[in-house]
Amino acid sequence: MDDATGYDSLSFYLAHVHPLWMLTSIALSVMTLRAGMRLRNARRRGVRKNPADYRAHLKLAKPTILLLWLGFAAGLASAVFLRGWDAFGSAHGIVSSVALATFTATAVLGRCLELGRVRDPELHALLGLFSVLAAIAAFGTGFVLLP
Repeated sequence: MDDATGYDSLSFYLAHVHPLWMLTSIALSVMTLRAGMRLRNARRRGVRKNPADYRAHLKLAKPTILLLWLGFAAGLASAVFLRGWDAFGSAHGIVSSVALATFTATAVLGRCLELGRVRDPELHALLGLFSVLAAIAAFGTGFVLLP
């Protein structure tokens, strides 16, 4: 199968849905990270955490992870069915898989923190930062794949 985005205008525009979706998801992940960093900074300074920051972090984190998973699935579908590519045959496929894995680990650890099963949030914070950086790298490696 060849890349339909070269001759079919609908395919051309559909190929841009995934990057726009993921750019939005990355923006939400940055907002989630910022709210989490406010909580971390308060904890490190030994001051009471602002409940609004905690609510904002949770309110953003849960839909963001869902949007990231949906966007990842859309990227796979776009690569295979729209472009005729091997889903993991590029640096973008590999880097985005690492990003999604670390986002998922961050989400699982965050849920454990929320339920009180884990007490130390440092690993969650570091994974969250690494996840956002990996997502930015994934966006960069995917940008060159646009039709």
